[in-house]
Amino acid sequence: MNDHELQRFAIIQDVLNNKLKRRDATSILGISYRHLSRMLKAFKELGVQSLAHGNRGKPSSNRISDDIKLHVFRLITERYLDFGPTLVHEKLTEVHGFNLSLETLRQWMIADGLWVPHSKRKPRIIKR
Repeated sequence: MNDHELQRFAIIQDVLNNKLKRRDATSILGISYRHLSRMLKAFKELGVQSLAHGNRGKPSSNRISDDIKLHVFRLITERYLDFGPTLVHEKLTEVHGFNLSLETLRQWMIADGLWVPHSKRKPRIIKR
């Protein structure tokens, strides 16, 4: 649990123990009265789990599958090993039909050690 959820837990406990009124709890948490009622109902049913977001710990629904990632890495190591991310992206899009973002491909190549990122050169300040 993070700090935000711990604060919510403490306030919900106070409301359930009648140490704090619901209206006061809504102003402290910055939520509506109706939302507090939903939170209290969920807390009574599920306990502390209800305070965390339901998607926590689950992979993203937009995640690119491992099969595609392995296929892309196989192509890179067989054909495009000496290419940079931009040229690899162009070749994968034109020749092989993969629709990946350039940044995703770049991050994959950095993580796998196929590309070493270079820091951008600072602009020279010319004094007049």
